Parts: sequence; structure tokens; C-alpha cells
Amino acid sequence: MTTGTTTETAKTDVVRYRLVADQSTFTVQAFAEGLFSAFGHDPVLAIKDFAGEAQFVPGSFESASLKITIKADSIVLSNEVKEKDRLEIEETMRDQVLEIAKYPEIVFVSSNISVSRLAEGRYRARIIGDLTLHGVTLKNLWISAETIATGDSLRAQGEFSLKQTDFGIKPFSAAGGTIKLKNELKFTYDLATQKA
Repeated sequence: MTTGTTTETAKTDVVRYRLVADQSTFTVQAFAEGLFSAFGHDPVLAIKDFAGEAQFVPGSFESASLKITIKADSIVLSNEVKEKDRLEIEETMRDQVLEIAKYPEIVFVSSNISVSRLAEGRYRARIIGDLTLHGVTLKNLWISAETIATGDSLRAQGEFSLKQTDFGIKPFSAAGGTIKLKNELKFTYDLATQKA
């Protein structure tokens, strides 16, 4: 079923859920290229500070929408690495890759959400929306989510990929070029919400 209709009746029945960051996980998997000397494997970044709200009419999923805002300076390396390497990688990522002084927030706003029921309390959602990152807005990004509704809480899980160059970002390089990352990043999320 496709959502997006906003009748007066639907508006009054809309239920809002707010993201609970400390009960959620949101990570970015990067992929190594060349001699990635600081790691024995690909780096994983953890997104620590994000907020957002989902809303919809229970049962029909009319008027469904989602907005998430991420604080760019909350993205940290979660791999075990030497402290010196961690500091250099995180500083390069914040100052040169994400340019957080100019672009402190990453924002996703849905434009269309369609939902299909898988089982009692379980749904598959297709979310289309606009992602603004590094001052560039990528329109019509498609994200799939498996959602579980229990009482006053809603949990969404899934993953999606992005190319850094779509946002005018030069893929990460550090330590004189011995540490390089591929253009594609894979985002994985397990987001918990509570009824607002």
C-alpha cells in the first residue's frame, strides 16, 4: 500500500514516534583500498548522535513520514586501532572529508513511504527521500526497512549504500596515501523508536 494521502481524518489519527539513539545502532562500513596499514580489515564508523521522528496512521500507514538528523562530528571509528592512527583518521574524516565546520548536520527527509505487511506486527517499508550530506542533496534515495511494531515502540532495521562522490566528497585518504577507502559506503541501521 502506498502512503502519502493527507486527509483531515488521517491527520488527527497520526501517531508520532521519536528515535531513541541510545537504544539504536547506526554504522558505516567503509572498504579498504591499497595498503591499508592501520587495519587488518575494513574500517567501521559508528554514528553516535542522531535524532528523528517517524509518523503514520496505525493500520493504514497513511500520512507516513520520516526525518533523521545526524550530527556529523559524532561519527567515530569503532575499529580497534592504535590511538595515533585513530586520531589522524578521525581528524581527516571530520576536517577534510565531511568538512563538519561547514556542514555540521546530515539530514534525511522522506518524500514517499510504502508499507507491506509481512506478519502480525512485522512490515517491510520502502522509504524514498532526500539525503543532504556535505552540502549536497541527493534526491529520491531508496531505503528498505524491516519494521517491528510492539506496543508503544517501533524498530526498523536495514542497510543501504552510497557513493561519496555523489556528495562532492573525495574518498578518504590518510597516512601519505597508504590508507585509502573505496568510493562506496554501506550503512547499516537498527533504529529504536518510542511513541512521542
